Amino acid sequence: MCQHMTQDMAKTLHIVGGGMAGSEAAWQAAHMGVKVVIHEMRPKVETFAHQTGKLGEMVCSNSFRSDDDEQNAVGLLHWEMRAANGLIMGTADEHRLPAGGALAVDREPFSQTVTDKLMAHPNITVTGEEITELPNDGHWIFATGPLTSSDLGASIAAETGADALAFFDAIAPILYAESIDMSQAWMQSRYDKGETEEERTAYLNCPMDKDQYEAFIDALLAADKAEFHEGETAGYFDGCLPIEVMAERGRETLRFGPMKPIGLTNPHKPDDKAYAVVQLRRDNALGTLFNIVGFQTKMKYGAQTEVFKMIPGLENASFARLGGIHRNTFLNSPTLLDSEMRLKSKPNLRFAGQITGVEGYVESAAMGLLAGRMAAAEILGRDLPQVPQDSAMGALIHHITGGAEAKTFQPMNVNFGLFRPVEGLKGGRRGRKDRYKAYTDRAKLAWTDWLENFS
Repeated sequence: MCQHMTQDMAKTLHIVGGGMAGSEAAWQAAHMGVKVVIHEMRPKVETFAHQTGKLGEMVCSNSFRSDDDEQNAVGLLHWEMRAANGLIMGTADEHRLPAGGALAVDREPFSQTVTDKLMAHPNITVTGEEITELPNDGHWIFATGPLTSSDLGASIAAETGADALAFFDAIAPILYAESIDMSQAWMQSRYDKGETEEERTAYLNCPMDKDQYEAFIDALLAADKAEFHEGETAGYFDGCLPIEVMAERGRETLRFGPMKPIGLTNPHKPDDKAYAVVQLRRDNALGTLFNIVGFQTKMKYGAQTEVFKMIPGLENASFARLGGIHRNTFLNSPTLLDSEMRLKSKPNLRFAGQITGVEGYVESAAMGLLAGRMAAAEILGRDLPQVPQDSAMGALIHHITGGAEAKTFQPMNVNFGLFRPVEGLKGGRRGRKDRYKAYTDRAKLAWTDWLENFS
């Protein structure tokens, strides 16, 4: 009897956190025939943002963003999750509200339905206990999101070697490379440093004259900024001071910091010395995304697009992600997780959702879907085909588990900049519609094939 119980326990999947990722992971694993226990500390232990103890509670907005599965990456992710019998997307469709081309839901009945479906599933048990330490055995998925409890956060930090996982994080915006005007910008590392041509041209530079710089500082200081919630104290991530905070310390601070012009020569105007230079650095291995170096910001979104488009070469910039500031808890996944989202130092533990470094309800649930299927396949002793990189799911998991630059890793929404280019298509803004359609067509074929081979 004891041996039988031990074997049953060894085949049980434990999921910590009942948000979007945890709920989806439980649903997927349970439908594969695995017994699942969801450990959700709410409402016994409250968080800053949650109001109830329901599973899948939406705390920031009621929107899943665009539902266009041919021209939008998050819409494609919707399509892939629906194709995989996703709980979150199926429930969102049940409680859909009019929102044009976006998918918005009636928040409270959505969470109630997610809770009811999970509670009714014969393979799922929900417990209200708080998990405060990383276990040494068993099969576990940690999907605790950006509001991971302090005790569990400390346990994760101790295992991963991080000094702190929770902080107010000021992040820089990321742009699509194709939207940068290269007739004004140029590629060059400061002082041409580097042993290879790739290293010597690792940075993209946007020059400013004195008048442009002064106008930029004026706009920066006057822009609307995000405020902290009452009772919150700002402790910024090391090395990530918002540019507004630096500018407030003196008008020349940025020019002697991230915007210093030294060691650079503009090939478009080699005889002109720039007064300041904004540098961008490639943000992914494909070279389709660039982040603005040192431009962490707490400006509101509308102000960001206005201010940053004042930078020469970025007048028509298209943003894959705007900057922001918020309390966040996430792993440096490219360093810590393997391709199946297992913690390298403790392979019996998987992570899913926002704690892995994805941003947004849909992306969190998507990583829960993959983690649930991966864990279930491992428990059942089944071979798991590799998630196709050309799918939205594959592009996202590849980014967080190895495709992103570990030193500058920050949370990311799904976007077409994470996808491998489609061969045979012309670049440029005129071809964007055809290119995005090619991405989605290719992704749907890859994802459908993966699901068929997985079944």
